[in-house]
Amino acid sequence: MQTITIETINDGNIEPCRLLCDELMAFQKSKARLYPQAFDTMTFETRMKKSYENALEKHVAVVRDNEIPVGYVFSTINIVQEKERGYMPDWAPKNGNVTGFYPDWVELPQKIGCLSNLYLRDGYKGMGFGSTLTNMAMDWFSSFEDCKLVFVYISNGNDAALDFYTKKGFTYSHEVFGGFIVSCVFRLPVTGMDKQ
Repeated sequence: MQTITIETINDGNIEPCRLLCDELMAFQKSKARLYPQAFDTMTFETRMKKSYENALEKHVAVVRDNEIPVGYVFSTINIVQEKERGYMPDWAPKNGNVTGFYPDWVELPQKIGCLSNLYLRDGYKGMGFGSTLTNMAMDWFSSFEDCKLVFVYISNGNDAALDFYTKKGFTYSHEVFGGFIVSCVFRLPVTGMDKQ
C-alpha cells in the first residue's frame, strides 16, 4: 500500500531533491528545441542548491511515496535590482541581443517571487500533486505582503508545463534569452493594507 506524504522542508536540508532536480534538468533537455546542450551543465548543484543558498526567502515542499522523494516544488523570493534585469548566467545561450529574466515593464528594485522548479516523476503525474504543490507555493508567496509578482520560467519545448501554468492563472510575459525560456507571470492580489 502506498503512503503518500507532502512535507515542507524547514531545516534547510534540500538533499531529498537532488536526484529529482537532476531528473528535471534531463527532462527539460529532452524537450528542448533550442540549445538542448545548454542543459548539460544544469544540475542540482549548479541550479537548485546555488539558488537556494542565495535566496532571500525560500520554500521547498517534497512529495514522498513510502519515504522516497517522488516530486517537489522549489520557490524563492529575492529583491531584484536594476542591474539584474539583463543578467546572463553562465549556462544561458549567448545568441545576440536578448531579453533576460525581467522585462522592461517590471519596475525595479522590487521583491519578486520565482516558482523555480516543479517536478513529479512519471507515475505521479495526473494525480493532483502538481496542483497541490503549486497551491502550496502560491500560498507561501501570498504570505509576503510586499511580493506582488511571481515569475515562472519554462524551458523551450515544455509545452505541457506552459499549459499547466496558464491554467493556474499565470500569463505570458516574454521570451528569455531569445526563446530558450518562456516567462510567465502571476500578479498576486492587492491586499486591503496595500490599497491605503
